[in-house]
Amino acid sequence: MNRSVVLWFVRLIVGIVFLFNVTCALAFIARPGDYAPSFEVSGLPGEILVRGMGILFLMWNATYPPVLARPDRQRTLFAVILAQQAIGVVGETAMWLTLPPGHPALWATGLRFILFDGAGLVGMGLAFWMCYRVSAG
Repeated sequence: MNRSVVLWFVRLIVGIVFLFNVTCALAFIARPGDYAPSFEVSGLPGEILVRGMGILFLMWNATYPPVLARPDRQRTLFAVILAQQAIGVVGETAMWLTLPPGHPALWATGLRFILFDGAGLVGMGLAFWMCYRVSAG
């Protein structure tokens, strides 16, 4: 496959994950009260917790723009993004599996995070492999 096409495909995959992450982060920051019940928290403490998660999501995504700009030259940073994504999936899955019965909101929220981060890990893992192949070849 053409190097330029591969790099644009890689950017598309990374960009989609980045867009969803930033959209989620901004929603958590702008409207934390809408999301607090999904984490079984409420009131001002719940809003601060959710808003804080949004800020953490933004911090976590600070690594994406350089990879979007030059995925072929940012392989180490791309690997860091993959590691972050894997840590998220493993950590979220561990929390979800140890959740006791009687917490349907947390169960559903945890599952949504696992599915999204798992899909992102698979997509970006494929993109990383493609980028590595085209850069090595």
